[in-house]
Amino acid sequence: MGKELEINAVEIKSEVSFKERLWVIIPVTLLVGLLITLVYNHYSEFSWNGLAEGFNQEFLVFFLIGVFAQLVDGTLGMGYGATSTSFLLAYGVPPVVSSTAVHVSEMFTTGASAISHHRFGNINKKLVKHLLIPGVLGSITGAYLLSDVINGDVIKPFIAVYMIVLAVIIIRKALLKNIAKKKTKKLNFLAAFGGFMDSVGGGGWGPIVTSTLLGRGRNPRYTIGSVNAAEFAVSFASGITFMLFGGIHGWQVIFGLILGGVISAPLAAFLVNKIKRKPMMIAVGILIILLSLKTLSKLL
Repeated sequence: MGKELEINAVEIKSEVSFKERLWVIIPVTLLVGLLITLVYNHYSEFSWNGLAEGFNQEFLVFFLIGVFAQLVDGTLGMGYGATSTSFLLAYGVPPVVSSTAVHVSEMFTTGASAISHHRFGNINKKLVKHLLIPGVLGSITGAYLLSDVINGDVIKPFIAVYMIVLAVIIIRKALLKNIAKKKTKKLNFLAAFGGFMDSVGGGGWGPIVTSTLLGRGRNPRYTIGSVNAAEFAVSFASGITFMLFGGIHGWQVIFGLILGGVISAPLAAFLVNKIKRKPMMIAVGILIILLSLKTLSKLL
């Protein structure tokens, strides 16, 4: 009897450990497959000459944007898309190119972020499951519309205004006092809306989903880790949609964002409970507003 219980305990433990490993195996497998596909389909850009031409001063700018955006997103649970898109638009990158670059790079950076948050025990698996499917469906819809229906030049000023709204939301959440935890209603709708706006605007998953959940009094550590983990699936879905309907443009931008984001993702996951959130949220919000105003001034 004792041996049977011991065997059952070992089987349960091995099953649990396998499920835990899936949180690492699935992102790694998807990212390796994606990288192989990209190299195969765009060999000239990945050749020695193609890479050598891409590594210049502009690449360094995109790399630094990737580092900063991922540090913001990994520590605050929001801001990668809003920060990187604001910088890219202000730098003169077209909306479709910037949105595609942000979402293709996010396929890698959110994968690294999800693995890092899992490593540091920052994930609530039940919350991730609730956000996953509606977030993916919303992001696919938004990515399709931007790639095949909406004119990027026409919506560029609206995206800049949208970024200002996101920045105001971030600042407002930072200024709110701690509140008691409340039950979050319509979580599926929240995830779908966040995924849709993230794809169309080049950012918004974190400011919409994370800020709402934190505003309902949820634990910051597990909220940030879980929303970041779900964001991997959302970004992967929108990135694939952009590839299918709009193609891939701006490899230099994508490489810079990916490299910068992947390098800084583990540091961001480690710092999630080490930094003062409110001052950083206010600073990031103000920065996004200034960048968006600069973009609007160019358009006007």
